[in-house]
Amino acid sequence: MAGLGMRDIKRRIKSVNSTKQITKAMELVASSKMKKSRERLEKTRPYFNAVRDAVSDIISSTKGVKHELITPREVKNTGYIVISADRGLAGGYNANVIKAATGHMKEKDKVSVISIGQKARDYFRKRNYDLDGEFTHISEDPTYSDAQKIGRLSVELYKQGLVDEVYLVYTEFLTTISYNPKVIKLLPLESQADETKKEKVKSRELMSYEPSPEAVLSYLIPKYIDSTIYGALVESATSYQSATKIAMESATDNAEEMIDKLQLQYNRARQASITQEITEIVGGAEALS
Repeated sequence: MAGLGMRDIKRRIKSVNSTKQITKAMELVASSKMKKSRERLEKTRPYFNAVRDAVSDIISSTKGVKHELITPREVKNTGYIVISADRGLAGGYNANVIKAATGHMKEKDKVSVISIGQKARDYFRKRNYDLDGEFTHISEDPTYSDAQKIGRLSVELYKQGLVDEVYLVYTEFLTTISYNPKVIKLLPLESQADETKKEKVKSRELMSYEPSPEAVLSYLIPKYIDSTIYGALVESATSYQSATKIAMESATDNAEEMIDKLQLQYNRARQASITQEITEIVGGAEALS
């Protein structure tokens, strides 16, 4: 029985070690992808911030400006763009962003979703939410053209009156171990000027926009929406790779800890087997004498 127990333990050690090799390889891959995503994120944020500030300044400093994408209307239906991943193995990454989206939604029958990633698509499809669009296999390596497609769809839904407001739900990357789900209003556009920008906005109140503020907004708003969605896609991709790296690192550490415990268990079983054999030999020798 002792020998059989030892064989089982050795088999389990081998199995756990194989798992550890897989999680370690996935950790290294995620680490490499996260580095590339962070580099792209650092390049994307300045452009996104510049366009956002430009649009916000125009809205804040121009009184009476009218545009279909900034004029609020009675909200009957709300659209959500939810960015998840296509795969799991990333801790609570997907669950957290979906929880943020559903927590913000009020009435299910007045909500429609544009899902990015298989996890969001499967979640909302399974629960019979109204899906206006599905985008998969872009979450890990998004492109600006992907953001444009999503942006055009959301604007078209808004213009047709199928939704009266649009929210973007994504995961904001903070640090390698810190990333938070975030919900921002995409349509209708609202001024994002904070207290620190009041003087800046006042200084632009006398600025004139040619041929008109509406024409400038018609040019800037599509770029703002596309860049906002692209920025969110890159933020989410970076967060996902970081979450995967942390999850695989934790899995590797747990595997090593399990191997150590199994090895100790194996050594004890082996020692017990040796002790039993010695006892049997001594007992046999005494019987012969």
